[in-house]
Amino acid sequence: MILADRIDFKRVARLLTVVENDLPGAEAILKGLRFEREVPVVGVTGPPGAGKSTLVNALIAELLQHGKKIAVLAVDPTSPFNLGSLLGDRIRMSAHFNHPDIFIRSIATRGAVGGLSVKTIEMADVLRASGFDYVFVETVGVGQSEIDIAGLADRCIVVLVPEAGDEIQHIKSGLMEIADAFVINKADREGADAFAANVKKMVSQKHADIPVFKTSALNNTGVADVAAYLLAGKTGPNDKKVFLLSEKVYRRIQQKRMATVDKAKLQQTIAGALDKEGFNIYSFADTYNAMSS
Repeated sequence: MILADRIDFKRVARLLTVVENDLPGAEAILKGLRFEREVPVVGVTGPPGAGKSTLVNALIAELLQHGKKIAVLAVDPTSPFNLGSLLGDRIRMSAHFNHPDIFIRSIATRGAVGGLSVKTIEMADVLRASGFDYVFVETVGVGQSEIDIAGLADRCIVVLVPEAGDEIQHIKSGLMEIADAFVINKADREGADAFAANVKKMVSQKHADIPVFKTSALNNTGVADVAAYLLAGKTGPNDKKVFLLSEKVYRRIQQKRMATVDKAKLQQTIAGALDKEGFNIYSFADTYNAMSS
């Protein structure tokens, strides 16, 4: 789409707005996307307070030194009042707002349980086709339910902090399965070495070639190693490609099928049905689904 040395950010922003809001022309934009080269989508996930935004901010600075053009989709929690994004991550990345090679856009979760909506997938693809070298997707930080990022990212970085040591088993059963790399951030805190050793032990038990990095993103310590990992690219065939594509198609089909469900109308219908004797939520759901089809 856009292969010039300088990316037209205004045009990219307009395309994203059309796609995000399903405005006229959105389908034409998506079906017209052409990917001239492999552009990795890097997912950054982990529990709240792990320092994901600070790490992304530091990684951007490192990659800029290598002449890379970077786009960031910061997935923020949806406001319960206007369904928009709360914009917290954009504030934390404000140091790069005016850089000509950095594009930052916030997107609301739109109620997606895992923190990602089909719009995130579509917008990431628009950015991939727009001339960037890396597309970062930073998720909201809702813990284990955030495994949805595995269906979008070519590389998934799970950010943890030493204080997560007491939750090591939960991590093993949740985020462990989606990680391509672990980053133990705030590694200047007490217990960081022991926690990193535990994570490495977990990785070795799975016989997986998953690197474990220790960083203090706020102090820019250890960030260069994570950037080098990203710059190295894939060392073997991308065995995630079929999985990633099938997840994207599944989400899109799911969205299309749910598009006819009007939540406001659903609430009104339930309110009326509740007064009827023998109301059963499962029977109601089947009946409503048949009516909506």
